[in-house]
Amino acid sequence: MSVLRGVCLAAVLVPSLALAQVQVDDRGADRGSRSTSPVNTPAVPSDVSPQGQLLQQMYQLQQEVSMLRGMMEEQDHRLRRMEEEQQARYEDLDRRIQSGAASAPQTASAGELPDAPVVDDEPLGVAAVAEPDPEREKLLYDAAFDLVRQRQFTQAIAAYTAFLRRYPESDYAGNAQYWLGELYLAESDLEASEQAFQRVLSRYPGHRKEADTLYKLGDVERRRENHARAREWYQRVLADHPNSSAAQLARRDLNTLN
Repeated sequence: MSVLRGVCLAAVLVPSLALAQVQVDDRGADRGSRSTSPVNTPAVPSDVSPQGQLLQQMYQLQQEVSMLRGMMEEQDHRLRRMEEEQQARYEDLDRRIQSGAASAPQTASAGELPDAPVVDDEPLGVAAVAEPDPEREKLLYDAAFDLVRQRQFTQAIAAYTAFLRRYPESDYAGNAQYWLGELYLAESDLEASEQAFQRVLSRYPGHRKEADTLYKLGDVERRRENHARAREWYQRVLADHPNSSAAQLARRDLNTLN
């Protein structure tokens, strides 16, 4: 819209500027060495009067404004349609995730993962690993994360579990595995949380969530009141990731342990 406003402003200013140039020329300036035509505007025949030149310039600017307005309206229509399609996909996926999670146990034990939602008429929990599909992977991951933000933890666990079974090598897989640990921790399922965090270390070594994962494993042991083991995890955070935000938390919690 800023481009359109700029063109409209030009449509107002150009006549004034052109008129000023005509007045200078009338006082004896060399008319052959100057032009009042804007850049990329077809040259106006020299035998056309200054008033005629202004009218032609105004007409050309009006045509450009009309063209830009049409382009903007078409772009707005495309954006609205894309947003509506994206919203429809999210709503459909959300319904399927919640439908799949509704049949899952309300709390998942360490040895069992909740039933997965159904996507493409196939339960993801029993589906074979899918071919990489970055666009679909992001859609599924974002939908699961939305459930986390809505504090629908049971559904989010089902969604992340389904995602990992279908796209275990995705760029989002390490994050998904980490969030499973966080979700089980939020549900106070310490054993399942520990297993999920351990998988981050074993399946995705060197992942950017590694420092946070080490700290969370210490947090699991602290909640179990296994302070000696918690201290080991905190010290590992400090040794391997001394400049991380997780290290700051580990230093704080080390001081609280008996």
